[in-house]
Amino acid sequence: MVLLTQKEAYLFETILHFFQHVIEIFFHLDVHLNTWISFFGLWIYVILFLILFCETGLVVTPFLPGDSLLFTLGALAATDQTVLKLSVLLMVLIAAAIFGDAVNYMIGSRIGPRIFRSEKSRWLNKKHLISTQQFYDRHGGKTIIFARFLPIFRTFAPFVAGIGKMHYPRFALFNITGGIVWVLSFLLLGFYFGNIPVMKKHFEFVILGIIFISMLPMIFRIVLHRLQKA
Repeated sequence: MVLLTQKEAYLFETILHFFQHVIEIFFHLDVHLNTWISFFGLWIYVILFLILFCETGLVVTPFLPGDSLLFTLGALAATDQTVLKLSVLLMVLIAAAIFGDAVNYMIGSRIGPRIFRSEKSRWLNKKHLISTQQFYDRHGGKTIIFARFLPIFRTFAPFVAGIGKMHYPRFALFNITGGIVWVLSFLLLGFYFGNIPVMKKHFEFVILGIIFISMLPMIFRIVLHRLQKA
């Protein structure tokens, strides 16, 4: 039996409380967003921009809300009880999504050549870099767009595209297209359906459903891959 020291136990408890708090926010986004809007006023647009920018632009923050956040914001904008306006949300969040992916691409393009130098490394070798480049030459466009609708994947797709040296004008075209379609889709879904009484009453299950549906293509792909391998 492994016994934790007092310091390790405190660290473990702190991390556990942090994730419990994050999960609680995820499932009650509407309540917490209303609180933040009341406190920050119009500055909420800056905060929302930063959240979505980090979720799409920094590979270390894929845990931030994306689909669920957009849906919830659309629902709140439809109530006329907050400072949120659908037109402003569209402009701010589309810009955040596009700039986030662009920055993520730039980071990948700068880091890639430095970490894929070895000829012998199992994972970070030149062979894998060349394979990544070939993949994005063939499938990069649809990957950038489809990844927008897959949590975690949308954070890593532009980073890997940068590593693979996908031609930037081509990346930018699909980045802009994917960013517009993604933000527009979830904001409008929330705007028109987020305040239906049964959804409003069970909002935590709606958020859980959005997360589950977003993960379905990835789950299907993994199962299919295992079946093909078997």
